Amino acid sequence: MTVTRQTLAQEALELLHQLISIPSLSEEEDGTAKAIDAWLKKFGVETQRQHNNIYAFNKRYDESKPNLLLNSHHDTVKPNSAYTKDPFHPHVEDGKLYGLGSNDAGGALCSLLATFVHFYEREDLSHNLIMAATGEEEDAGAKSLLALLPILPKIDVAIVGEPTEMQLAIAEKGLIVYDGKVLGTPSHAAHPNDDSAIYKTSEVLEWFKNYEFEKVSEVLGPVKITVTQISAGSQHNVVPAHVDLVIDTRINDCYSNREINEILQKEAPCQLTPRSLNKDSSSIAMEHPLVQSGIALGRTTYGSPTLSDQAKLSCQSLKLGPGYSPRSHSADEFIYVEEVKEAVGLYIDILEGFFSK
Repeated sequence: MTVTRQTLAQEALELLHQLISIPSLSEEEDGTAKAIDAWLKKFGVETQRQHNNIYAFNKRYDESKPNLLLNSHHDTVKPNSAYTKDPFHPHVEDGKLYGLGSNDAGGALCSLLATFVHFYEREDLSHNLIMAATGEEEDAGAKSLLALLPILPKIDVAIVGEPTEMQLAIAEKGLIVYDGKVLGTPSHAAHPNDDSAIYKTSEVLEWFKNYEFEKVSEVLGPVKITVTQISAGSQHNVVPAHVDLVIDTRINDCYSNREINEILQKEAPCQLTPRSLNKDSSSIAMEHPLVQSGIALGRTTYGSPTLSDQAKLSCQSLKLGPGYSPRSHSADEFIYVEEVKEAVGLYIDILEGFFSK
């Protein structure tokens, strides 16, 4: 089935309207999974489903060729309380398509789906194309891309669709979330206490504020540690035995998560328990043909501070998509209609350049 780029862009926008109108919170994406499956089948694509993950292989799939994964997610966060518009009512105002998930990451997902359809029947591709529209990205769920990867063929390179303004995010910081505990001596508030966990916490907070890791990445900058939550105590007249902290640690590509954990466990002035060590930083070489194809089209490169499904991939991967990252998870989320239209053409042109190298 031959479809023009203009038609594909319009079809992508219509699908995005449909997806916005179907609530798809993480772990509740059955409706959007069905819509994506039906949309692909409309273009003659043979689809498969695992949980709420919809995936497909290009029609001329050849086991002797390397595999390029196109991936984005169709789950959303919960709409926050500051919304002034119905988050599930897609509508356009002043060129902006409003709705929950429009920017993160519906625009990228629908544009990638249109791009996959464009190449679906091509016989001259240097790589196989695998399209994966996945769920549970926002809560890093067990039935996300993480569950799909073991049943897919080996992935050699990937494009992960997230809002990057269609610039090339060639690296992405990893993440470790720590539960910290500052220990002290519990006591009655009326008596002296030289080992108060609450007073000791001020020194711990100052340590995290000032601590610097030695290695600074050219692309991703320094490792960033941020204390994001603090809690302690149960009643006014009791000095608690401990203060609980949550520490968000964003890892550059100079370290693995395990290296960071080893350093902090030795040096941090409190107990630290990592929730997970499996969300390492991601990157793709500047010299990679996929990156070079984008640069040839005037795209710039940068390092992304935000986490995505790239963290689940062991291959080189590029984060690329329409939209603007700070709009994600915001009230009255939107994406410009023209951003989606542009993305379909750019994705196709970048892949055309890549396949020709």
